[in-house]
Amino acid sequence: MAQEEINMKKITPVIIIIAAIVLIIIFWSRMTVTIDAGHAGLLYKTFRHGISKEQTPMRQGFHLLAPWNHVVDYEIRQKETTQQMEVLSSNLLKINMDITVLHQPMISKLGYLEVERGRNYETEIIMPVMRAVIRTIIAKYLPEEINTTKKEQIIKEIFNKTKKTLADNYIQVNDILIRNIVLPQTLQDAIERKLKQEQESLEYEYKLQKAKKEAERQRIEALGKAAANRIISASLTDKILTEKGIEATIKLSESPNTKVVVVGNSKNGMPLILGGNN
Repeated sequence: MAQEEINMKKITPVIIIIAAIVLIIIFWSRMTVTIDAGHAGLLYKTFRHGISKEQTPMRQGFHLLAPWNHVVDYEIRQKETTQQMEVLSSNLLKINMDITVLHQPMISKLGYLEVERGRNYETEIIMPVMRAVIRTIIAKYLPEEINTTKKEQIIKEIFNKTKKTLADNYIQVNDILIRNIVLPQTLQDAIERKLKQEQESLEYEYKLQKAKKEAERQRIEALGKAAANRIISASLTDKILTEKGIEATIKLSESPNTKVVVVGNSKNGMPLILGGNN
């Protein structure tokens, strides 16, 4: 009997070790978790009131946990949510557009997001907020302002309002895009006519300015020529004219193809010369 007790004492630790190994093998998949890149995990403690809002999320990599707990996986990469909308402008005209919000969960508030909002936050939070904000802001503007002159201002207003509202719901907004704006056809035609008239007006103004500059240039050029002529006229005395005439006569008489005949004197004392080719 004593020998049997001794043998049992030797066997018992071996049995315990084998049982532990078997349990580890069975529950290994529940005792480990791997968080993928671009994801984070929230630890759900089965016997401690589930997920704590203040917990630090588990980041990518390999993690060990108790087999009775599990991990809630969250994608924390930037994602986009697009909504096709029909809204009313300030003059009650219908406008169609596509709105895209680029967003991601606030990692430091992931526990709050899971407990207070849930994983369906895109459909339950983001889309309702988008619709409410856009309808409120677009209703302040005329259709032509939405698509042309104040488009950037409108997008900025929508971004700021959406960012603030979603931040209160633990969601970070990175950007907002407005695309495919479709106005009523009659309004589009009116805007095109207005833009065409404005373009024609700018072209006409440009031509007027060009004509004025050319006229001013010609006036200044004419004044310059008139001033030069006055200076030249003032410097041409009778003596200078006579001297220039003598020089011209000498050059003409020296020409090999010219026959010079002196008929008499002109009134200013210069010889009168007739000539012709051989």
